[in-house]
Amino acid sequence: METIFNYFETIPTAHRSLILVGGITFFWLLEGAIPLFKFDYKKWKHAVPNLFFTLTTIIINFALAFLLLKTADWVQANNFGIINWLPEMPLWLYVVLGVLFLDFFGAYLAHYTEHKIKPLWMVHLVHHSDHKVDTTTANRHHPIESVIRFAFTLIGVFLVGTPIAIVFMYQSMSLVFTQFTHANIKMSPKVDKFLSYFIVSPDMHKVHHHNMLPYTDSNYGNIFSIWDRIFGTYLEFDREKIVYGVDTFPDEVKNSSLKELLKQPFQGYRKPTGVEEG
Repeated sequence: METIFNYFETIPTAHRSLILVGGITFFWLLEGAIPLFKFDYKKWKHAVPNLFFTLTTIIINFALAFLLLKTADWVQANNFGIINWLPEMPLWLYVVLGVLFLDFFGAYLAHYTEHKIKPLWMVHLVHHSDHKVDTTTANRHHPIESVIRFAFTLIGVFLVGTPIAIVFMYQSMSLVFTQFTHANIKMSPKVDKFLSYFIVSPDMHKVHHHNMLPYTDSNYGNIFSIWDRIFGTYLEFDREKIVYGVDTFPDEVKNSSLKELLKQPFQGYRKPTGVEEG
């Protein structure tokens, strides 16, 4: 564990880029081999806006990275934060708790908040308005959302007290997991169900992308499924019945246009048309 910790403490930018590109490539190929849904679409054309938003997310996170570094250095120097106030523990447990709590603040809480506050939902809508969810959907976030997500992660680093090694480890895991859970891959239902007791599995997250409530407002987790189970936001739904998108914004042409997606957060809020019974 010490070797892994030291590696992430000084992980080269090139290695982090490799994780991103390697993950997309791997799951892209896997989708072609074992697809969950046989989408009738031009895969590269569909990927263009999603990859654009992936690029803007990278740029924003890179531009603001110094804030993470400064905060992580400060909490470590001042022994501040949740994991630093706990009794002394083995390094592996320190790392696990650090990633677990960052997953709560940086992913679960951020995601939950975006669904509950109307202006933030309109920003997050860009992610949900993809009608052909695949691994490229993972980072389909409007630039405004990228800033919002970064702010939650920064608050998480401050409150949890994580050193930069754990921050980079969390970000790398988060990236791979979100590519994995959005990937259009068909996994054994039993295997998927087993995984969902510990981590967010593909089927578990795809329920979140169903176009109607209450499923859209469920399964907010990114890495660990424990937060959805603790806070009662875990739901199951037959994956064969999932319809991607958002029922109140059904125009797939507009939802596939980069120009329209950039304007999407500034549309008027539309109240959900109804609640689908489970």
